[in-house]
This record gives sequence, C-alpha cells and structure tokens, in this order.
Amino acid sequence: MESCRARRRRVPLLYVTLASVAVVGGTATGTVYVKEQPRSAPVARSAVSSSATPSGVAASGEASVEPVARPTVDRDELLADAMQSVAVAKGAEVSVAVLDLESGESATYGGGSFDTASIVKVDILAALLLRAQDEGRAPTSAEKAYATAMIESSDNASASALWETIGRAEGLAAANERFGLSATVGGDGMLWGLTQTTAEDQLALLQQVFGDESELSEASRSYLQGLMGRIAVDQRWGVSAVADGSRWALKNGWLPRSTTGLWDVNSIGRVTVDGRECLVAVLSDGNATKAAGVALVEAAAKAAVSVFAAD
Repeated sequence: MESCRARRRRVPLLYVTLASVAVVGGTATGTVYVKEQPRSAPVARSAVSSSATPSGVAASGEASVEPVARPTVDRDELLADAMQSVAVAKGAEVSVAVLDLESGESATYGGGSFDTASIVKVDILAALLLRAQDEGRAPTSAEKAYATAMIESSDNASASALWETIGRAEGLAAANERFGLSATVGGDGMLWGLTQTTAEDQLALLQQVFGDESELSEASRSYLQGLMGRIAVDQRWGVSAVADGSRWALKNGWLPRSTTGLWDVNSIGRVTVDGRECLVAVLSDGNATKAAGVALVEAAAKAAVSVFAAD
C-alpha cells in the first residue's frame, strides 16, 4: 500500500457564453430597439435622452459589444477546497471522484490505489453481463440468484461463485479493458476483495453502468441499476447519505485488514442532489473503525457533490 497518494488533476470543460446584441436604430424620441440573436423581432428598451449617444453605441448607430465569457471553473480546485472541511484521521487516506451527468464535468481529489473490498462486486456483475451479451444470451437463473444476493446483500459466497464464472482476475481485466478501466487489477486467486482500483476507475465503471455510451446493453444496465437501488437497509450508507430521499443507487465495501486491524471503507453510486444527478466514488483506507470510515466516506461524498451546488 502506498504511504502517500499524489493528486491527479483533470482539466474541466470550458463553457463560454457569448452575448451577441445588435442595435437596429434610434427614434426621434431616443428609444433604442435591440434585436436579440437569433430572434428576428425587435424588442423595445426604455427611452434614453435624445441628446446623448447610448452607451456601447457608436455615432453610426452600430453596437459595440464585446463577447462576454463565463469564467472558467476549476472543479478540482473547488473539490480540494471543499475537502478541507473533511476530517481525515491520522493514518487514514481518502480519494474521491465525481461526475455531473448533465454537464459532463467532473472533479477528482486524492490519488493512488485502494483495496476495493465489496465494491468490486459491481465490476464482477458488469463483467458477467458483458460476457452473457457476447454469448447472445440472458443471465441464467442461477447467475441472477447469485447477482441479487451479491449486490443487494453483499453476499460473499455469491461473489466468489461469479468471480469463478467470469474467469477471476483475468476475466475481470478483459472486461475492464473494454469498460475503459486502466488502473484496476484483480486480486490474486479467489481474493477478489483485494482487487486494487482508483477513484477515477470507479467513476469510469459507474459511467458504464449509468451512462448511455456503454459496452453494456440497455437491458444489462437497467438490471444492474435496479439491484443497486435495492440495497439491504443496514447497508444504506455512504454516497446515499447525500441523496434526495431514496434517489440513489449504490454499492458499499468494507474490509478489516488482518495485518493492521484498520478498515477499508468505500462507496460508489449515483445520487440525485437538489435535482442534479451525480456519479460519486469514494475510496478510503487506514480507518480505525468501520464507523469512522463510514463517516469519512459520507463527508467526502458531501464535499464532492458540493462542487456543483453553485450551478
């Protein structure tokens, strides 16, 4: 496990709004008519003194208006600022990534690889569904039974069964190459919970589950989304803590490490906050207790979605 994690920066998208206004002319009383592009009908503005040239209008009657650009918003900086209010205990580390589905803008904080614990179960099921698609079939009744228990109740035996079905780490890697996950490495043998991943990779996985541009079919995405929206009551924490009521779909992971006694606590999913849909991935390790990890993950999720609140 790396002792420190370098932050990764992503350049946010630039949105520029140009104000284009053309003056049509002035009347004897000084009323100025303005045509708003692309509308064709003039709109009367309030009268101005006939003895003065309207501001921004040349003597010829032509408008002199400079394009107005919306200031560039650095979402990574906003997230870094928001994370300053998140208490991270000594020895613990956290990384978070968030994507606003409407605008396509994203932000990341922290870096490095983390144990997945049970959030890898989303990746396992996505790999299974992709394999079934390739074979031109629907998941079998047995596979669906395992999938339901694995996602809704986080059943480990079911995860092990499907881990075998997809071909363990090798099969996960083949699917992830198509999903666009470049920094996720499956655990050795049957140790699927020790798969290594990054917050950015988990955000890419969530885009495969909840986005339209996906290797997964609409039916596969809908199936996986449905399971993530029916998580057992005692596991409804993490990113769901920032959602509007029940408008969330998630998968959590928690794992006490036998070598240190410290906890890995992770949460990934889609949340709706103030009408805005966001994908959020929060990874953490080095937590003294599971409860401490849950509190850290929820605080980081709140900070993540706050970078879009001003919009």
